[in-house]
Amino acid sequence: MIDFVNIVRDIILPIFIIIAIGYILQRKFKMNVPTLAKINMYFLVPAFIFVKLYSTELSFQLFGFVLLFFIIIIVILYVLSTIAARVIGLKNGETITFSNSAIFFNSGNYGVPVNDLVFKGDPFAMSIQVIVLTLQNILIFSYGVFSLQSAKIGKLKAMQGYLKMPVLYAMLTGILLNYLSVPIPSFVWVPANYIADAMVGIALFTLGAQVAEIDFKAGLSKVYWSLGFRLLVGPAIALGLIYLLDIEGVFAQALFIASSMPTSVNSAIIAEEYNNYPGFAAQIVLFSTIFSSITVSIMIYLARILF
Repeated sequence: MIDFVNIVRDIILPIFIIIAIGYILQRKFKMNVPTLAKINMYFLVPAFIFVKLYSTELSFQLFGFVLLFFIIIIVILYVLSTIAARVIGLKNGETITFSNSAIFFNSGNYGVPVNDLVFKGDPFAMSIQVIVLTLQNILIFSYGVFSLQSAKIGKLKAMQGYLKMPVLYAMLTGILLNYLSVPIPSFVWVPANYIADAMVGIALFTLGAQVAEIDFKAGLSKVYWSLGFRLLVGPAIALGLIYLLDIEGVFAQALFIASSMPTSVNSAIIAEEYNNYPGFAAQIVLFSTIFSSITVSIMIYLARILF
C-alpha cells in the first residue's frame, strides 16, 4: 500500500499536473498543436536522446542481452496487435497507430522515475532502464516515423524523409562520441542539457493540448483494446521470457517493471506530426497513463514476490 501511494504521489500526480496545464492552456488560447509537435520532434527530442546516449555508461554485454529481450517482446507484441487490429476492423493508418501504441512504451519520463523509486537509485537497475530507454527511442524515431510516413507517401519517400530528421543523427552522434570518449566543449554541452531537460515537460504539455481537442464520445472500444496489449499483454510476455531465459533478482525485476509502462508520449507526438489519427493516439496515451497507476503498482508488487 505504501508503494502504491508513493507511486501515485511522486510519479503519477506530477505527470498529470503537467498534462492538465497543457489541457487548460489549449482550451483557453487554442494553440497550434502541430507546431508543438514539431518543437518536440525537431528541437527537444534530438537533444534529449543525444545527452542520454552520450552521458550513460553502458556495458555492451548487458546491452546485448537487453536488446535480445527487447526485440523478442516487440516482435510478439507487433504480430499480436496487428492481428487484433484487423479483427476489430481498423483501417490501415489506425492499425499502425494501434500497433505502435503496444510496442512503444514510456520508458523515459515515466519509466526512469519508477525505476529510481523502486530500486532506490541502484545504478545497475537504472542502467537496464537507460538501455530500454535508448532502444525505445531508436525504435520510435526510426520504425515509428517510417511506418506512419510509408502509410501515406510510400516506403521510398518515407525513408528519404526519415534521413532528413535530426533525431537519427542525434542518436548516431551520441553513441559514437560515447564509444570514442570524445569530450564535448561546455558551450555545446550546457545548452544541450538545457534543451534536454525541457523535453519531458513540453512533451507532457503537448499531450495535454492534444487531449483538449479530442472527442471522447467515439472510438473508446479501440482504446481499451490497446490498453490491454500495452498494460497486460506486454508484461505477460516479459514474464514468460524472464522464466524462459532464467533471469533472476534485480535484473528480472527491472526488465519486468520496464515492460509494464504505459504507451509512450512520443507515439502521440509523431502521430500528430504526421497527421495519422492523432486524436486516437492521444486517447491511448492518456488512458494508458491513467490506468497504469493501478497496473504498474501491481507489476511492482508481482516483481518483488516472483523474482
